[in-house]
Amino acid sequence: MKRKVVFTLILCLVSLLSSRVLAENEIPPYAKWGNIAVKETIKKYPKANVIDYLHIGRENKNDQISVEKFKLWLREDNREFGVFVDVEFDKHLNEFKSISFRETDR
Repeated sequence: MKRKVVFTLILCLVSLLSSRVLAENEIPPYAKWGNIAVKETIKKYPKANVIDYLHIGRENKNDQISVEKFKLWLREDNREFGVFVDVEFDKHLNEFKSISFRETDR
């Protein structure tokens, strides 16, 4: 239950921050991939809480595949740590391909 509340708060925060930068009612192009990044991070780290979220940017691997990059900050017990999350997708079909995680203490 607590995890769902935290996840909902993060999604609300992302929406609020995005709306301040973007035109009214415009959804950022990375929103779909950000949702996947948060959901999959929660699955990978089930005992941790996501306490912060950052969209780093998009990289094109080739003409077909792009990678949306995020950094999530997690808290588990007394430990806080970052996780870089790369979501790879087919930019023409708008289809998820893969996800990777890399922990950091910064």
